[in-house]
Amino acid sequence: MARRDFPRRSEPERGASRRSQGPQEPSFLRRWLRRLFVWGTAFTLLGALALAVAVFITERSLPSYDKMKTSQSGQTIVVRASDGSEIVTLGPSYGRWVPYERIPETLKDAMISVEDRRFREHWGVDPIGIVRSVMVRIQSGHWRQGGSTITQQLARNIFLNNSRTFDRKIREALLAMAIEQKFSKDQVLELYLNKVYFGGGAYGIDSAARKFFGHSGEQLSLGEAAIIAGLVKAPSHYSPTADAKAAVDRAKVVVQTMQEAGKITPAQAAAVDLKGVKLAAEQGQNSARYFTDWVLPQLDLLLPDNDQPIEVWTTLDPTAQRAATEAIQANVPKGSQGALVSLDRDGAVLAMIGGTDYVTSNYNRAVNAVRQPGSAWKLFVYLAALEAGYTPDAKVVDEPVTIDGWSPRNSGGTYAGPIDVRSAFAYSKNTVAAQLGNEVGFGAVAQMARRFGITTPINTLPSMVLGSSDVRVIDMVRAFAAVQAKGSAVTPYGIRKITSTEGEVLYSHRQDPAQQLVPTYVAAGITDLLQSAVSIGTGRAAQIGRPVAGKTGTTSSNKDGWFLGFSSGITTGVWMGRDDAHPVPGLQGGTAPARAFAAYMKVATAKRPPEKFDTDLKLPQWQLEPDDEVMQANPDGYFYADPNGNIVEPGAQGGAQNRVPGADVAAPDGEQGIPVPDGAPAAAGDDFLNRATGRQADPARPRPRPSPSPKPN
Repeated sequence: MARRDFPRRSEPERGASRRSQGPQEPSFLRRWLRRLFVWGTAFTLLGALALAVAVFITERSLPSYDKMKTSQSGQTIVVRASDGSEIVTLGPSYGRWVPYERIPETLKDAMISVEDRRFREHWGVDPIGIVRSVMVRIQSGHWRQGGSTITQQLARNIFLNNSRTFDRKIREALLAMAIEQKFSKDQVLELYLNKVYFGGGAYGIDSAARKFFGHSGEQLSLGEAAIIAGLVKAPSHYSPTADAKAAVDRAKVVVQTMQEAGKITPAQAAAVDLKGVKLAAEQGQNSARYFTDWVLPQLDLLLPDNDQPIEVWTTLDPTAQRAATEAIQANVPKGSQGALVSLDRDGAVLAMIGGTDYVTSNYNRAVNAVRQPGSAWKLFVYLAALEAGYTPDAKVVDEPVTIDGWSPRNSGGTYAGPIDVRSAFAYSKNTVAAQLGNEVGFGAVAQMARRFGITTPINTLPSMVLGSSDVRVIDMVRAFAAVQAKGSAVTPYGIRKITSTEGEVLYSHRQDPAQQLVPTYVAAGITDLLQSAVSIGTGRAAQIGRPVAGKTGTTSSNKDGWFLGFSSGITTGVWMGRDDAHPVPGLQGGTAPARAFAAYMKVATAKRPPEKFDTDLKLPQWQLEPDDEVMQANPDGYFYADPNGNIVEPGAQGGAQNRVPGADVAAPDGEQGIPVPDGAPAAAGDDFLNRATGRQADPARPRPRPSPSPKPN
């Protein structure tokens, strides 16, 4: 192939060609820069549009202002005493809502100065504040300033948690912008100041002001406002009740910040006396917490589905509670514990002490501990005897006895011989109680205890008549309260009503229908015995200068000491002993417990008139004239218990489940005894009746033999 020669270009021509290509490079860069600008603008517009849509949707989903005001992060329960005073507040405390126009200007200025100086300029999120926070982070090496605005903090407090995740910060910012779109700046600040957490369970300025300064949030001085505003950064660290110096130092920073922001003058800043700010005294919640620990679990039954803030109005009498605390602490033996329960005549708990100090031991011995009652149990023995036919004047014999191998002995080991029932009870004669229990039947005594409200297991061994079965303090007090109520059942209760924070009544206590446990003459007889025990017997230390009826109780080796009694409509029980059940030297029911009872009752009954006890025995005709009236029904019409402890109403008809225990008594030689009509108490054997009436005992019936070596009990 022939070679073709092309003409070669000269250097000037090649230079001209390169110069002709030069303008093409700037054109290429401009083209890409233009594309980046267009795409960047488009993405920015799309992002802004997406943000606007997200803010709009979030704004539409926000609750109304009224709902935002009422939203809370947990249920608040305010427990009040019978006089309306506050015992304790559980859960977050929000206080009263303070409208924007009534919030002190000093507090508004302090909060904005220290938490969000550009609050009035930004739209929920402050980019300048974020940049400043980042710069401080770069300079110091760690986060020293937060970039969150007041609106962001409000969004976090109401809708989010305190996690530090990036996702939470994005949602927080979105919510803050939506809040700013829906509400005014004044509304946002009002919500914030009534919602922010200040420590100690206090949410909002009113709750914080009342907790730390003892007055409303509408009455804050500049120094108080500086202390409160300084708490938001770290409530637990700067709390004035936890660390007063830290709170004052933080408040100084707030005052300085307010001066820099132009909210106060240098002269005003210098005049602030932060150390002179008076803090409210901490309210004592010691002994009353035993009572609140008992009543508050009952809310699950009274208001099972409620999760709104409520106020629980209780029966606790502050004066009585203080007197009970002092009485226990002043009389309990060293190294021992004490418990006290006091009931009004309708069952309202006036005072409850579960131990000597709630802080060191919150175990409630008044309602949870079970201990042997000792001779206080004789209440049920003598109730059963009186119901079976005994009277306070009936003759008994205080002598050594042995029952099924068990030989009780009296305190001191002496025996009085023939005495009346009243004296035997007053001086707490163990041998007489054993004989009475044996006569009426230990099962009958157990049924009587069940009838009067004893909920713990009861044994039917002979020794049970001296209180060998464990009981609770509150159950024993309930039993004695029923005696004071002339044989009518009394149910302890501690809540009178429950209301909302606006005053709406959600629950109101209703008295149980009257339930007569024993005839009134039986109640009168046992009251006679109880009064004698205080007047002349083992309970003399419980005298208070007005009629008192009661009974002491002491267990073996002085492990437990009891006194239970009533006067002027108030029934009170006191227990003392050690939690480990070790002996307490010198502890007897008639010593420290009786003295504590007297000290308390003098205060509790001070504003009540003395009441004379009804001890007249108005016996029914069927008991006075058994030959003529035995077939008549009991005119008093009271409730009985079947062998299983179930209450049988008067006049009930039907089968065996409605029969009175012991209605059919076996006669000698296997003959069927005279049937006792429904409505009459269980009949006793001939030997029992002979002893009760003083007639000659049946020689064919074996008598308990004296023990050759009585053992103490």
